[in-house]
Amino acid sequence: MRINIHRHSGMYRHSGGAPGGSGSPGGGDPAIFWLLLKWLCLTAAILLTAYLIDGIHVAGFAHALGTAAVLGVLNVVLRPILFILTLPITIMTMGLFTFILNALMLKIASGLIPGFSVIGFWSAVFGALIISVVNWLLNLFLQDSISKSGGPEDNTIYLKKHDDHWK
Repeated sequence: MRINIHRHSGMYRHSGGAPGGSGSPGGGDPAIFWLLLKWLCLTAAILLTAYLIDGIHVAGFAHALGTAAVLGVLNVVLRPILFILTLPITIMTMGLFTFILNALMLKIASGLIPGFSVIGFWSAVFGALIISVVNWLLNLFLQDSISKSGGPEDNTIYLKKHDDHWK
């Protein structure tokens, strides 16, 4: 039994199959590998932002990892809800209000993670902007290096029938 769903538009998914599947060094689940890489990219973006912006402080690498995890969860769970609720003002400002939403996510994360603090509104706005740009660039570089290394290029699903069930 093996199901492989390969990269398309920067998304990697894989389930089932034997260890050592395509996409991750040393075997294992490529989706977890890429999730960890993206987590490290966000962590690097947070550390760089703390270095560049005076109002943002990170106590260390472990705190930056925790902040990246919390920001990831907030962006998956809370941000879509807030985006829908603020859609009229986002449309009126031609999308510029999304910077405020990103700053709000950063301020919420600073309240949840000890060792990470964001002091001031403009620090949050500029910090969110820098984090977004750096994270985007790192992910773009990561995606580009994967495609150059011969990563999978199509959406392929392999299914086998086993005891009247498709797997």
